[in-house]
Amino acid sequence: MHVGLTYDLRSEYLAQGYTEEETAEFDRDDTIEAIEGALGELGHRTERIGNARALVKALAGGATWDLVFNIAEGLHGIGREAQVPAILDVYGIPYTFSEPLVLSLTLHKALTKRVIRDAGLATPPFLVVDPGEPVPTVPFPPPYFVKPLAEGTGKGVSEESLVHWEEDLAGVCARLAKHFQQPVLVEGFLSGREFTVGIVGTGVKAEALGAMEVVLGAQAEQGMYSYVNKERCEELVEYRLCRAEEDPLIAQVEALSLKAYQVIGCRDAGRVDVRCDGEGRPHFLEINPLAGIHPAHSDLPIICSLLKIPYVVLIDRIVASALERM
Repeated sequence: MHVGLTYDLRSEYLAQGYTEEETAEFDRDDTIEAIEGALGELGHRTERIGNARALVKALAGGATWDLVFNIAEGLHGIGREAQVPAILDVYGIPYTFSEPLVLSLTLHKALTKRVIRDAGLATPPFLVVDPGEPVPTVPFPPPYFVKPLAEGTGKGVSEESLVHWEEDLAGVCARLAKHFQQPVLVEGFLSGREFTVGIVGTGVKAEALGAMEVVLGAQAEQGMYSYVNKERCEELVEYRLCRAEEDPLIAQVEALSLKAYQVIGCRDAGRVDVRCDGEGRPHFLEINPLAGIHPAHSDLPIICSLLKIPYVVLIDRIVASALERM
């Protein structure tokens, strides 16, 4: 099968003058090499396409593929992750992972939480503060957790995100809104354990591969899986595989994650972040339908590694799920 690869390469954007923070969500060169290697091992012929602009240029020149393995994050707008899938839909070319609607929805953290809440799933209380607007009356008590509305990879999440006093909230919101030029999400802070759950498949055939607890080291920013902690995860974070058969809480975490994945309509593979409140009850935090796939650095492959699932098997299951829809 002829498989095209769409992606945003971090090194290319850095060379154009973008900052480390602006390119934090983009992929390393060795991620593309790893995907190519796995697809080649599975017998597929690969072709590098690149970002959305490169895809448009290739399609205009008459290029086509049997399948596109898409991990392009996009650069501008809340719908940036949906750009490549939308273009491929125009041309009727199948691709891995979720469709434009899902990718646009999930980058908007508040809209995602509304869908999750309406489905009867637990998620912390929240409100949205628009840039330049006063903070409305908060209907839930502090401490609060504050982050940009539509960023990934922990961008905008730091020790400042944990706000203990209501009088400090306006200043933190104003600084984040100005820096990221977007609304800010304010949530009730959850003080318990944090997990991320890897999921593979689509619809009723989706399954939770396993849950991994995020344990912060002594030198890490405490209380959150922050931008710094993610960027320096090898030295600041310990990842612990948790098994449902050994801990009833993990069964709850996996069930919540799988239901959220199915409610949102994610496809092929993804990751769900869950955190417990002070009484140990799990709550949905975020969902990533376009999860990082670096074989050693990204959470989903790390979960697979802890489960002794080879990287090539993960890629094969993603492709198999996409092919089933074709």
